[in-house]
Amino acid sequence: MAAICSLAPRIVCAARAPKVRAAAEEPPAPPPLKAGSTYKDLNAAVKAGLVQGCAPFGNGIDAFGFYNNIDQAEAQRFADVEITHGRVAMLAALGFFVGEQVEGSAFLFDASVTGPAINHFQQVPTFFAVTLGVGIILAETNRVNQAWQSPFEASRLFLQKDSHVPGDYAWDPLGLSKGKSANDMKSIKMKELNNGRLAMIAIAAFVGQELATGINIIPGDDALKAGQLAAVEAKCAGTIDEAACSKAFDAAIALL
Repeated sequence: MAAICSLAPRIVCAARAPKVRAAAEEPPAPPPLKAGSTYKDLNAAVKAGLVQGCAPFGNGIDAFGFYNNIDQAEAQRFADVEITHGRVAMLAALGFFVGEQVEGSAFLFDASVTGPAINHFQQVPTFFAVTLGVGIILAETNRVNQAWQSPFEASRLFLQKDSHVPGDYAWDPLGLSKGKSANDMKSIKMKELNNGRLAMIAIAAFVGQELATGINIIPGDDALKAGQLAAVEAKCAGTIDEAACSKAFDAAIALL
């Protein structure tokens, strides 16, 4: 074969090279999970393909040792929970900004929803709150049916199906995953996971700031930089009168 390559390198060797690249294109499938078996640490779970790390922490971070000698089924649940909370946090972070920008608009609950986003849900009509609650229950029921083992049949509670891939609930209404290779999907999942992790930190900061200041995120930052929060705090201290607080806030912003 070496002689053939030496005689016709442009034909034979060039035809051979793509086969090597094609064989290395798709990552190997992770081994099946088994309740009762354990991972030594987070690094072992990453190598098994269950958890994903990203640069500069390719093997992930586990400062508190949650993954030390962890049951594989428990590690699977941790990974799924992280993705789920990241998705909720991304929606929540976006909802904070959108909700506060359209608050007081006539088309939104007859302009009855005002103030910081942390207080919006308490102001929506009961029908909307109940409808939202029912929608959440239906979504969670579908999620449980797809990913979790029946508590009446499983060996213990809180076990997911061995075949379940964390975060994969076969819901892709826009068909974004169609035609994608395994490497493409791995990259997309990593981006989703990273954005979810960032969103969880962001939404915690949003809630903390609004609990501390009592005013909206973006205008609150502007008022804080301008040193106008003292007037707002003095007006709102010890009162639940949102109208008075809103007027004080508007006055502070007007001075910017």
